[in-house]
Amino acid sequence: MSGPRREARLVLADGEVFEGEHMGAEPAGGVATGEIVFNTVLSGYQEVITDPSYAGQVITFTYPHIGNYGVTADDFESTRPFCRGVIVRELARRRSNWRSSGDLEDFLVHHGVPGLTGIDTRRLTRHLRSVGSMPGAFGTADTPTLLAAARAEPGTEGVDLVATVTTDRAYVVGEETAKPFRVVAYDFGIKRAILRQLSTLAAVEVVPASTPADQVLGREPDGVFLSNGPGDPAAVPYAAEAIAGLLGRVPIFGICLGHQLLATSVGARTYKLKFGHHGGNHPVRGPRGHVEITSQNHNYAVDPASLERAEVTHVNLNDGVCEGLRVQGAPAFSVQYHPEAGPGPHDARYLFDDFAGLMTAAQTA
Repeated sequence: MSGPRREARLVLADGEVFEGEHMGAEPAGGVATGEIVFNTVLSGYQEVITDPSYAGQVITFTYPHIGNYGVTADDFESTRPFCRGVIVRELARRRSNWRSSGDLEDFLVHHGVPGLTGIDTRRLTRHLRSVGSMPGAFGTADTPTLLAAARAEPGTEGVDLVATVTTDRAYVVGEETAKPFRVVAYDFGIKRAILRQLSTLAAVEVVPASTPADQVLGREPDGVFLSNGPGDPAAVPYAAEAIAGLLGRVPIFGICLGHQLLATSVGARTYKLKFGHHGGNHPVRGPRGHVEITSQNHNYAVDPASLERAEVTHVNLNDGVCEGLRVQGAPAFSVQYHPEAGPGPHDARYLFDDFAGLMTAAQTA
């Protein structure tokens, strides 16, 4: 960006003010709003920004230097960003990577995503950890205007954000070549990395989030996949209803929001975490006794005390949150984290093999 940056600020709904400078796209009236969350990844900022699970949210990166390797089309997780904004401590002045095809700020401008740089992200993160994620407003407008906008922002609770990110029509992933399985994948905000993993073991057809169970079963799949997605699982009851109609009739594998919706479909409750899990280094203990280092992005979790028809299989070692479950009496399981991601190791890729095992067992039953 040429020339000096304009002063800008972030104002949280509780009145806390953070000063910085404008970057990215220009928000209408100098004001952008959303639920403010923080992510602790050290790299992979493009994958985070293009993850549809961030719909309705403003992403604060705790790592201080963002944008140093630019952006590339190969790292998109969706067609465009769905987040409301990006906040960083320091935006790199120049990119340096042989894969790079553009600058992060140009990317944000092109996709209409506003942002802030120069923010004390350490102070902001400590505040959110203390009081919890909350609505906020940022931009070049004055503080009273931003405070009013922050307090008027509804946040994500009770809002059907899935409807804003799902595909509007069914489509087949890649070329229709011979594969041992056929999988129907619900798009609640599905990531391309998930589709790549599924495509290694099955022919995949992606369907809209509102697709009823009978239409899925009419496609005669060997398995059904429930994707990640944004927001409150209680705001998409139609998805849980469809899943309930599939249980016991076809193997099911869910990730992130898909995990919460699978739990909801068997009568469990979900609740909102204080500041969510957003990062690439969350330790999870699984049924094999191993500790997996996982990538996570969610603000809601399953209440394990409400699981009457399922058992907990994975637990977050930081705070004890339910990270996986298996439905009793049906070939269905799910995890809260992202086994398709590569936070360094690929500790959780075995889950896709487990899904293939369920489909093999169903074929030979």
